[in-house]
Amino acid sequence: MNDAAIRQLARRAGIAEQWLDYTNKPRQVSLDTIRRILVALDLPCATADDLVHSRRLLDSVRPPPLITATAGQPIALPIRVADDAARFHLVDEQGTAIEVAAHRSERAASLSGVPSPGYYTLALGHTRLTVAVAPARCHIIDDNAPGERLAGLTAQTYGLRSDGDCGIGDMAAVGALAEAAAAAKIDALALSPAHALFAADPRHSSPYSPSNRLFYNPLLADAGAVLGTERVARARTTAALGDAVRESEASSLIDWTVSSNAKMSILRCLFDDFVVIDLAANPPTKLADDFVKFCAARGAELEQHALFETLHAARLQADSHTWNWRDWPPEWRDPNSAAVQSFRQKNRREILFHSFLQWITDVSFAAAQRQAKRAGMRIGLISDLAVGMNVSGSHPWMRQADILGGLEIGAPPDLFNINGQTWGLTTFSPRALSDRGFAPFIATLRACMRYSGGVRIDHAMGFMRLWVTPLGAAASEGAYLAYPLDDLLHLTALESYRHRSIVIGEDLGTVPAGFRDRLARTGIYGMGVLWFERDADRFTAPSSWSPNAVAMTSTHDLPPVTAWWRGSDLELRAKYGMLRDEKAARAARRIERISLWRAFSAANPLAGDLPTQDEASRVVDEAVSFIAATPSPLALLPLEDALGQDMQPNVPGTVDEHPNWKHRYPGDAGALLEAPDVCRRVETLARRGAS
Repeated sequence: MNDAAIRQLARRAGIAEQWLDYTNKPRQVSLDTIRRILVALDLPCATADDLVHSRRLLDSVRPPPLITATAGQPIALPIRVADDAARFHLVDEQGTAIEVAAHRSERAASLSGVPSPGYYTLALGHTRLTVAVAPARCHIIDDNAPGERLAGLTAQTYGLRSDGDCGIGDMAAVGALAEAAAAAKIDALALSPAHALFAADPRHSSPYSPSNRLFYNPLLADAGAVLGTERVARARTTAALGDAVRESEASSLIDWTVSSNAKMSILRCLFDDFVVIDLAANPPTKLADDFVKFCAARGAELEQHALFETLHAARLQADSHTWNWRDWPPEWRDPNSAAVQSFRQKNRREILFHSFLQWITDVSFAAAQRQAKRAGMRIGLISDLAVGMNVSGSHPWMRQADILGGLEIGAPPDLFNINGQTWGLTTFSPRALSDRGFAPFIATLRACMRYSGGVRIDHAMGFMRLWVTPLGAAASEGAYLAYPLDDLLHLTALESYRHRSIVIGEDLGTVPAGFRDRLARTGIYGMGVLWFERDADRFTAPSSWSPNAVAMTSTHDLPPVTAWWRGSDLELRAKYGMLRDEKAARAARRIERISLWRAFSAANPLAGDLPTQDEASRVVDEAVSFIAATPSPLALLPLEDALGQDMQPNVPGTVDEHPNWKHRYPGDAGALLEAPDVCRRVETLARRGAS
C-alpha cells in the first residue's frame, strides 16, 4: 500500500497530518491514526481499490442537499450553468416562488442575492436542494437593548434548590431565581447544559456528556408547572419517598442515585395518573391533546430516544457490564433490527413514559423562559450546547451514520494538560453533515434555542476543527479534523435570527489563527474570563477587554474568585496529583495575587490595601466591579462568585476524586440574592447598563 496515497486522501478529507504542540514544535500524525480516522469518515483505505473508491466519493460533483449563502450576496451554485440568460426559481417556506437570475463566469456560476434570510428550495433540473440564506450576522445583544451593556448570572441548574425538588435543582428553581434576578435588573440567566443523560443510570451526571442533545434531562422538569401542584403533591404521597429524600433535599451534595430514583418515582406516579385521567378520557383532555401534538411534532427522533432509554434499562438489568450499546449483542445494536422492533411492540407503555418525561420537561423550559421574560429580563435564559455526545448515548445509537464512530473528541497536550484530553464524546461527521444537508446540526441548534434568549456553544472551535482520537488511543495520538466553518456559521446566524437568540462561543484553549475574528464578523460573542485576560506579568485593564466577548469572572471548569485568592484550587490540584511543582505554583500565585490587585486598584483607586488570603470577600467585590467596567456587551457573574463561594463545580481531569456536578447552592433559589454581600455584588453588576 502506498503510504503517500493514504496521506493524500487524508488531506482531501480534511485530516491535518501535522500539529504544533504547546512548545510550538511540529508533530507528525501517525499513519495508523490517519487510517482509523478515514474509516470513521466512511473512506476505506485498506487496499488500492479502497483508495480509488474513497477518492471518487470525495471528488463527487453531484449537488449537495443544502448550500448556504448570505442575504443580499450572490449565491454560489454547485453546478455548471450553460445559458448566460438562465433563470431559476427559489421557493420560500410559505410556498412563494422568487425568480432569480443566474450568472456565469469562467470558474463558477451564481444566482442573484436574495434579500430575506430563510430556507429556500431551488430546482436544478430533477434535483431539489435547499438554499439556507443567512443574515449578515446573528441576533445580537444590541438588538435586545440598543446601546446598553447588560448583566447576567450563570448557574448550575442541578445545584439550585426549591421546595420538594428531591435533592436535584429543576426549572421551578430556575424560574424563581430568574424572577429574583430580574427584580435586581439582571437581564440574563445562563444555565448548565440541560441535555438528556441516561435515565437508567443517574451516576453519569456530567451535563457535558449527554446521551442526546435533541432532548432534555427529565430530572430538571417542573412537573407542577405542567400538571399542577395538587397532582404533584398527590404523586409524592403515593410514591412514599421516606426520610432518605428529605435528607437528600437538605444535603450540600447531590446523591444522584437516591435523588434520581425519588424523582422518577414521583414522575411514574404522575404518568400513571395522566394515562387514567387524561389519555383515557373521552374525549381526551387538553393536556392529553397537547401531549399527542408534542409527540407528533418531535416525531421519529422522540420515539427512538424513548426506545433507547427503555432498551438501555433492560440491557443493564440483563447485564450490568453492558452499559455501552456497542457491547450489546448485535441484534440490539441496530435500531431497525427485528429484535428491536419486537422489543418496541412489547414495551410501548414504557416508551410512552419516556416520551411523557420529555413532554413535561419541554413545557417546563418554555414556562421558565416566559417567567424570566415576564419578570423583565431582556434576554432571559441562556442555554448551553455541549460540544458532543457520550459515545454510548442514544443519538450515537439511533443515528449511527451521523456520527464519528470509532473516534472520540478531546484536546491535544498543552501546558495545563500535558497528556492531552479525551472526553469520551463523539460528534457529527463532517461528511455526514454535508450529505444530510446539515439536518443533524440544524436540529441541535433548534433544540437549544427553542426556549431561550441565547445559547453558549461549548468549544466553539469545533466549528472549524476538532481534535479526534481513535477509541482506546492516548489523547496525544490524535489529529485535527476540519469542519465546514462557513456553512456552520451561516446556519448558526440563520437560526439565531429566526429564534432571536444571541450566541456565545466558548473560545478558550488552543484557538486557530483568525477564528475569533470570524466569530466577531458573524455576531458570535467570545468569552473574556478574568483569569485569562492577562499577559506575562499583568492583568488586562477593563477598558482593553474585547467588546466582542462576554465578560465573566470564572467558568464551571475554573476556580471561583474566593478559591483562586485563597489558593484552595491549588490545594485541590495538588491533592489530585495535577501539579508538577506545587511549591512553584504557590510562589507564582503569590505574585499573581499582587498583579491582580494592582489591576483592581488601577481600575478603582478606592480598592485599598492588598487583602490577606482570608479577606477574599473584598476581592470578589472588586472582581465584580472589574468585569462590570469592561466594554463587553454582557457581563456574566457565576452564582458561585455572587455568593462568595470557593466551590468549583467541576475540576477537569478528575472523575470520582472530586464531587463534580454535585454541589448545591445554599438556600432556596428565589432567596439566594437577598444576603447583603450578594445583593451588593448583583447591584454593582446591574449598574453597568447605566454607566
